[in-house]
Amino acid sequence: MEYFTEEHSKLLLSKEWLVKVDAQTSKPYLFKFYSSSVDLTCCFVITDTKTTWAEVLNSKQFARRWRECNDRISSPLLDDDAEEAWRTRNLEILSRAHTLGTVSELSFELVESKTADLTFELGCDTFKWRWDTIFVGHKTSADILSQHLIMPLISVNHLAFSTPNAVGDLGEDDLEKAIDKIGRTARRTVDTHIKNALSKPRLAMTLRRMTAVFNFISDLPKITIANEVTPLQPREPTPKLSAQIEPSRSTGGYITSNTADTTGDLKSEAKSLRRQSPITADVDMGSATESESDSHRPTLSNRELRDKPPMATGQHSVTAAVSPVPSKAPSPVPSETQSRTATKPHLSSDTDSSPIRPVKKKLRLSPASDEDSEEERKKLAAQIKSGATSIRGTRQPLRRGGRRF
Repeated sequence: MEYFTEEHSKLLLSKEWLVKVDAQTSKPYLFKFYSSSVDLTCCFVITDTKTTWAEVLNSKQFARRWRECNDRISSPLLDDDAEEAWRTRNLEILSRAHTLGTVSELSFELVESKTADLTFELGCDTFKWRWDTIFVGHKTSADILSQHLIMPLISVNHLAFSTPNAVGDLGEDDLEKAIDKIGRTARRTVDTHIKNALSKPRLAMTLRRMTAVFNFISDLPKITIANEVTPLQPREPTPKLSAQIEPSRSTGGYITSNTADTTGDLKSEAKSLRRQSPITADVDMGSATESESDSHRPTLSNRELRDKPPMATGQHSVTAAVSPVPSKAPSPVPSETQSRTATKPHLSSDTDSSPIRPVKKKLRLSPASDEDSEEERKKLAAQIKSGATSIRGTRQPLRRGGRRF
């Protein structure tokens, strides 16, 4: 027995599909048949639209099969010429049986076989025949279904939906012309033909609804002729109303609204403590509230500034202004350093809300004499004791950032 090849598939391209149904399983089978009167060979292909089987018989195999199926009819062995005529006559009977008009008169029955994958018998009152087909493989099966069934059906549907007149009402000549026109266009550019055929809304919607109905879909899709174009822009995500996270300028991290409220309470407490402390109040009067102290300080004329001797060194002026303070009252310089160390953590937290105000440079004045400096030291000590810092006279400027011990 010969194997089914691509050459046999090409021979079947010009043959029509025939249909027979198995009565026991109610399963339809589609098949094609080809015979040659030259070399007295025949080939046969059958499918259930999922799997494909085929068989190829040469002249000797055909004669042997016919004698096996029709043993009741006398068919003795003849000489060469008579045998060839006998084979030609019986092959012609088998070919006429595989036509649209005659196949419906034949019986169709599946039988079991030990050598074939699919075996069935065809018969009538005059003769009987059996096909012992073999599975052709998945790739060949897909190629046969695509080339012989799927692609022609797409083109026929395109013809049916593109022709202004109904295909069923066309005559034989008009139908042949319409088919030839569509087929010649389709074979030149198959990709464009498939795209145009299945992209039409009427055909695509009809095929979709037919598929849903055929496969028992409850929610059947509606047929819409209009070709709607939907927007393809992505939707922007909606912002969530959650706790806002803000970057911290001091640490570089992120703080939530709860932590921001906590730091705000700490800032307000630190500010209230600085207002209540007399020592820090004195220092702040000299640094942060510089404008207030400058308003009470008397201004000196150019002549007085010229008459006063210059200071010896910056360090001597600082020690002269700080050293003779009585033991009971704390020195202004240590109080300044203590206030700085006490307020450092608060200042670091204030940087989150507002920057530190720059300190204005004070005009340095040289002391007039030792007596004047002594009086100033006494006044400063008395003010520190009484706590009345609002009524102050002219005081000596303090050098900030002095030597630390």
